[in-house]
Amino acid sequence: MSAPTHISQYTPTEEIPELGAYELHPGIDSPLLRDSIRPDHDLWTPRELRDLTHLVITELTGSLLDIVRIDERERWWARLGLTAGVELWLLSWAPGQGTEPHDHGGASGSFAVLFGEVREDYRYPAGPVRTRSHELGDSIGFGAGRAHQVRNTSTVNSASVHAYSPPLLSVRHYTDLADVPDETPAPAGPIRRELG
Repeated sequence: MSAPTHISQYTPTEEIPELGAYELHPGIDSPLLRDSIRPDHDLWTPRELRDLTHLVITELTGSLLDIVRIDERERWWARLGLTAGVELWLLSWAPGQGTEPHDHGGASGSFAVLFGEVREDYRYPAGPVRTRSHELGDSIGFGAGRAHQVRNTSTVNSASVHAYSPPLLSVRHYTDLADVPDETPAPAGPIRRELG
């Protein structure tokens, strides 16, 4: 029997913008990002999300480095953008920091490593738990069924850019990745916050 899951305690108060509208972090508001975040696009594929996160880390590096902060007590994050179809985040990871096992509530996702490296333990429903290291410049897109745990297991700071579509879905936490259900759960509905 699977261990119970719970929804993240992090709950946003904002609503999803209407199709065509967008919100951008003031430190990264640029024509390139305004065009790339595609406010009229309502649902992104894992490949599109991967392309977005890769573009952001490669073309907006200077702005990201001006924004990013390292907090050795807890993980730090800042939302870079939000549309009706996608949310975009910048996260930092001091050595030893990471997430608990979780899924993204039915959203597809992506992340790209801005600097450092992170380790990802992940599982798709009914599949084995796998491990992969993601280093500087690596980017990955994944489908709605993927559950994972992301951690900085190195001795240096790391940062990564993450994207999810649809945005603001509730994250489900698991005691262990082995507890992920064998079938992809239905979307958990709006209001999500665990990042990673």
